[in-house]
Amino acid sequence: MRQPSQFSLLTQRRFAPFFWTQFLGAFNDNLFKTALLVVMTYDALNWTTLDPSLINNLIPGLFILPYVVFSATAGQLADKFDKARLARIVKIAEIAIMLVAGIGWMTHNLWLLIAAVIGMGMHSTLFGPVKYAYLPQNLKPDELVGGNGVVEMGTFVGILLGEVAGAVLVGRPNGIMLVAGATVLFAVLGLLASWRIPPSPAPVPELRISRNIIAESWRNLAYSRKNRTVFLSMLGNSWFWFYGALLLAQFPVFSKDYLRGDHSVFVLLLTVFSLGIGAGSLLCERLSGHKVEIGLVPFGSIGLSMFGIDLYFASSSFTAGTAIVDWLALLGQPGALRILFDLVMIGVFGGLFIVPLFALIQTRCDQKHVSRTIAGMNILNAIFMVASAGVAILLLGQGFTIPELFLTTALLNAVVAIYIFSLVPEFLMRFLAWILIHTVYRVRMIDTSHIPADGPAVLVCNHVSYVDAIVINAASPRPIRFVMDHRIFKTPFLRWIFRAVNAIPIAPAKEDPWTMEKAFVDIAHALHDGELVCIFPEGRLTKTGEMSEFRSGITKIVERNKVPVIPMALRGLWGSWFTRDQGNLFGRRVARGMRSQLSLAVGTPVAPELATPEYLQQQVMTLRGEWK
Repeated sequence: MRQPSQFSLLTQRRFAPFFWTQFLGAFNDNLFKTALLVVMTYDALNWTTLDPSLINNLIPGLFILPYVVFSATAGQLADKFDKARLARIVKIAEIAIMLVAGIGWMTHNLWLLIAAVIGMGMHSTLFGPVKYAYLPQNLKPDELVGGNGVVEMGTFVGILLGEVAGAVLVGRPNGIMLVAGATVLFAVLGLLASWRIPPSPAPVPELRISRNIIAESWRNLAYSRKNRTVFLSMLGNSWFWFYGALLLAQFPVFSKDYLRGDHSVFVLLLTVFSLGIGAGSLLCERLSGHKVEIGLVPFGSIGLSMFGIDLYFASSSFTAGTAIVDWLALLGQPGALRILFDLVMIGVFGGLFIVPLFALIQTRCDQKHVSRTIAGMNILNAIFMVASAGVAILLLGQGFTIPELFLTTALLNAVVAIYIFSLVPEFLMRFLAWILIHTVYRVRMIDTSHIPADGPAVLVCNHVSYVDAIVINAASPRPIRFVMDHRIFKTPFLRWIFRAVNAIPIAPAKEDPWTMEKAFVDIAHALHDGELVCIFPEGRLTKTGEMSEFRSGITKIVERNKVPVIPMALRGLWGSWFTRDQGNLFGRRVARGMRSQLSLAVGTPVAPELATPEYLQQQVMTLRGEWK
């Protein structure tokens, strides 16, 4: 049955009012901030004596400062109270903040506007945990990536439209008055949208709110660190905000001094970058197959570095004229389209990077601690974004040019990515799996919903090729512990990968009884901890394409661990590059075309008392059918 489009969520009350509430919040934040940045860049002398470059890096830093201080409390509030009620309270606060900003605009009081920047930072701090904890509570597991993609798309489209509106309105006659009125109007519209959000009960209503903000912030981060994969995903997400914040903060001066553009050029840069992130966020659902596919994260990271480096070369080689140009005139200048393309692609790969990370954090953290986990992530985001403002101010003060700042960030991104992926090889393994099934093979997944989203289970499958584990791993919504031959496990270079993904080596009893018994102990521990374990009961790769007799190891496993056994069958792999077929490899390649078609069929779970080798072999053979 065809999966409904992710946009169908926008027609449903459980999603649409929430979506428009957060969309209008993002829009209004950026309308206000961009109007202020444009004024500080193009009309600074009428407001302050401070350097425009300093102001442009300071304002984003002040906006996210409340995240550092109050995120832990915001997470507690979101876990203790109904999220719909909290959303309405936050929107009422937004109206008050925008009224203060309106007074600042009308009186030319920069410090009132700075206070409103901090106030909107507080508004976003309180709404952040509500925003991301609401989704897993109200969406089905197979809707979560699509829902996150729509939210991220909406957030960045809201950012884009807010930035465009702020830049356009403030440049018109009576622009200050228009900005002041518009920010109050959109705050009111956000409140009206929030009134339609359905009740979203608190997961921990008995939670006591800690008054010690610093201690609670530390406790939040310490709790998140217990789940290593989640915590490193939080760090990866925060790194993207470092990258993005540093990039965006340079756009006003980059537009004015390097591209010799007016404020419409600044709007153009914001537009292409935001559209890129929106497009990348929406692509995630299509590329992930409606599941949390963290294999896209390394793909996104590669793109962030590649196009960030090219942005440096494109910017360095760009020669601007002496006259100030608008966005249309800029498009006609040599090298401008390359710069814009780099910004679009940084946005696209940024979307591919952050959406799977958000979904992973939401699904793998303690479900009673989702809001506080998101709050912990917001603390890290804030620290990284404040650090990005500090790094930019420091490097620019040391004589770095803005293109050199782009290059430094892109190279740092590569270092950070290698570090995180070396600590959590699951990202890299899922990336390899994603590449394999989107280049060498065309894979059809059949009834993969039978693989449980949580709890222990044993997966059994026919053993056709050297890439069976990668294909199976690509189909699973969660990590799998594979049981593998001890000789393959000891292969030089590959050994560290197998260890990193917690593969379990096994040997025949007459060859190495200690390794065999340890394997069964490790399997028992994994199942006791609620993990998935996959075995190939034939014990070896097929040499003919036909299945061998299932061995008795599965009996020993289910006798010790009363867990369901899930039969699976790989179809169409035999005769491909990675099998033991002795036929003509070139001929097989031509006959199969550029990409081999195969499928993975998953059967219904088998109760442990029925899981005999004979019965399971029959189930796998039935699933496989005649297609080898």
